[in-house]
Amino acid sequence: MISQILFALCLGEAVYFAIQSVKRIYANISLGKDYAVNDHSSLRLKQMLLVAFGQKKMFDRPIPALLHLFVYVGFLVVNIEMLEIVLDGLVGTHRIFEPILGSFYFFLINVFEFFAVAVLLACVVFIIRRNVLKIKRFWLKEMTSAPRNDATIILVTEILLMSAFLTMNAADMVLHKELADKFIFSSFLVPIFAHLPKMLVLDIEVAAWWFHILGVFAFANYLPYSKHLHIILAFPNTYYSKLKPLGFIKNMPEVTKEVKSMLSIPLNETESSIPDLPGRFGAKDVQDLTWKQLMEAYTCTECGRCSSVCPANLTGKKLSPRKIMMDTRDRLEEKGKSLAQNGENFDDGKSLLGDYISAEELLACTTCNACADACPINIDPVSIIIDLRRFMIMEESKAPQSWNGMFSNLENNMAPWKFSPSDRFNWSEKL
Repeated sequence: MISQILFALCLGEAVYFAIQSVKRIYANISLGKDYAVNDHSSLRLKQMLLVAFGQKKMFDRPIPALLHLFVYVGFLVVNIEMLEIVLDGLVGTHRIFEPILGSFYFFLINVFEFFAVAVLLACVVFIIRRNVLKIKRFWLKEMTSAPRNDATIILVTEILLMSAFLTMNAADMVLHKELADKFIFSSFLVPIFAHLPKMLVLDIEVAAWWFHILGVFAFANYLPYSKHLHIILAFPNTYYSKLKPLGFIKNMPEVTKEVKSMLSIPLNETESSIPDLPGRFGAKDVQDLTWKQLMEAYTCTECGRCSSVCPANLTGKKLSPRKIMMDTRDRLEEKGKSLAQNGENFDDGKSLLGDYISAEELLACTTCNACADACPINIDPVSIIIDLRRFMIMEESKAPQSWNGMFSNLENNMAPWKFSPSDRFNWSEKL
């Protein structure tokens, strides 16, 4: 009875803190501007299933993709066993589903064990890749000790959780003769415990059981503070990601309305209702971005695939698309915390542009969208870069002289170059 009460308290505490984390993240994401998406639901569902669930884009790099698939599927499959563990803990039973499922129960446990071993081995390989081979994208400047340690903590935790699961099953086979050789993978561990005193084996089994369940509870509460939040947010992020080609850049409605008015082009009903001037051109801080962009910041896996293909980053520029997402998330966490403590009108005197992301980074972006194409969960760093750059140029007039010359030519000559508008298409005459 004491064990059941203790377990119920641990479960309740884990659920409570998980709910608080969900509320915090939801409140922070809600700071963003509206992002209306209610079109093509079937296409969006297909995109989510292929990219988030099927991990389609991961397989551009087959070896890490296969290892990640084992970890991902293993995480989902092995945690099905959590249902039995939770019920055993609350009711005080031992393997509550065994008499109900019969021989199928042992088939399921062996499937769970296969994936537990696969997860364990894959995590070992990932640790070696990160900390021994030191793959370059894991050691760029933005990957300070905190994000590197975060990844290592998660990998080590998964190794320990899978080891505890196998240990629990091996000790169980020693204690209960009817289970002997029923679990294929954990049976290899049986010789370790076979000659130990029964009470010691029982203590090992109980310790492994508690370690596994408490480890899962701790993992669930650490998840919202980790890059591994993408396990959950990858699904809504891919569902709401844009269906148009990556190179499509959305115009500012206010600017479109102004241009049409200048050219005497009739406005449609939606455009007529747009205010003549926005509250702000572009984005200076996180609340100027959309909730979708803020959700992307929380969804970022910090894998670095975006930065590893960014031409600006590859040629030594300061820009790193991964850093853009990490900085946005860090600023959002800071902003959300300060607003929660001091009220919604509180201004801490800081902003995403300037205090976190520099003009040098923004100006280095070519808007080629290689980062968005490489992202395994359809995150779009370019959209944030464009919004910050719009504010910098349209609100603060901080553009390089060469850019100002181009803007002037576009306005006066309808082309980036300084020649007569009537000569714009001369280049095509010899084609």
